[in-house]
Amino acid sequence: MAVVTCTGCSLLCDDIEAAVTNEKLSHIKNLCRKGHGHFQAVFSERTVPMVNGQKVSMDEAISRAAEILKSAKNPLLYGWSNCTLEAQAAGIRLAEKLGATIDDTSSFCQGILMERILDGRIPTCTLDDVRNYADTSIFWGADPSNSHPRHLSRFSYYPRGEKRQKSYEEERTCIAVDVRHSATAEICGNYYFRVPPGGDADFMEAVLAVLEGKIPRVADKKKMIELGSILKKTEYGVIFPGLGMIYSMQDKMDLFERLMARLNEITAFKAVPMVGHYNMRGFNELLREKTGFINSVSFRGGKPSHGPEQSVIAAAKSCDAALVIGSDPLSALPFATAKALAGVPLIAIDPRRSLATDAAAVTIPSAISGLEAGGTAVRMDGVRVKFEPFLKTDLPTDEQILTGIMEAI
Repeated sequence: MAVVTCTGCSLLCDDIEAAVTNEKLSHIKNLCRKGHGHFQAVFSERTVPMVNGQKVSMDEAISRAAEILKSAKNPLLYGWSNCTLEAQAAGIRLAEKLGATIDDTSSFCQGILMERILDGRIPTCTLDDVRNYADTSIFWGADPSNSHPRHLSRFSYYPRGEKRQKSYEEERTCIAVDVRHSATAEICGNYYFRVPPGGDADFMEAVLAVLEGKIPRVADKKKMIELGSILKKTEYGVIFPGLGMIYSMQDKMDLFERLMARLNEITAFKAVPMVGHYNMRGFNELLREKTGFINSVSFRGGKPSHGPEQSVIAAAKSCDAALVIGSDPLSALPFATAKALAGVPLIAIDPRRSLATDAAAVTIPSAISGLEAGGTAVRMDGVRVKFEPFLKTDLPTDEQILTGIMEAI
């Protein structure tokens, strides 16, 4: 029996008890259904080293990847959110050596919020603070019951914290703001507020109006005034923005910043982004420390530059080679971007089969972080978590593969 950290999502649950017998999970405790699928993936759909559809040795695959990147004039390195900090640091060094563009999944999702949090423009806290002190949690465009199944039970609603000993029965209020009646909205009961697609900014304006004592421009004014009353009586509140809110707001995130500032004039309110991949925040922090930017950076010309033209959406159209790791852009990004990436020499480093590995000119299998490889990651709330490998493997880690490519260039 071993205590393991699950890298199935950005909660990085570090209390998983697991045992393997005859290449099967024989005992699992504290693992959610999402984590269970992540663990089971160790035993199926594993990749092998390949070049142009032919099986090769690991050294040959790494050598060919190095040749492609070395000969490219405008390479793109993308993904990173499902890699350890150690692998991400090696990737940034590789991008710098190549003069490449490097980007991660945050440029297409939580980046616009994460940047404000890391810059200190929006106050944040740890999940442990949520468990111990929060009496109001707002899930905005997020459904943790499905995306982060242990969020409610470990941190935000059901646990008995240092100050919230009576938990959800008497001391915690759970609110859902969403376009649909999700599983989390069902738990929230009467505190579910439906917004139409794209209507999050209008809802924020209505909340701000209520906080100012004005009549909101909404159909159910009574319910909105009730929400305002809850917010004003809150002792320690946390908003968990999900992709539903992020995609709806886009260039209106200043409004959310204004809402957070107004709430903090009344009481204590924090924001914790509902990051999906287990180490997206880690990449943002590392790249920001190195370049001053959290994503979408080009090292072309020796000096880091940042802008929309360096994001994966734009860079995919102009790159002449791409390395993808810790992500499957061919299944996650818009069709035009995926098509552009599939049209250039593609190197895919992945422990499991994906659309990217199927389309890649070079496929390099790696050990699964947290299960077969140790390392460090940053939880969605900024807490660093170090983990050790649980299973033995002959496969190299992401960091070792990237270091091997860099040495071969």
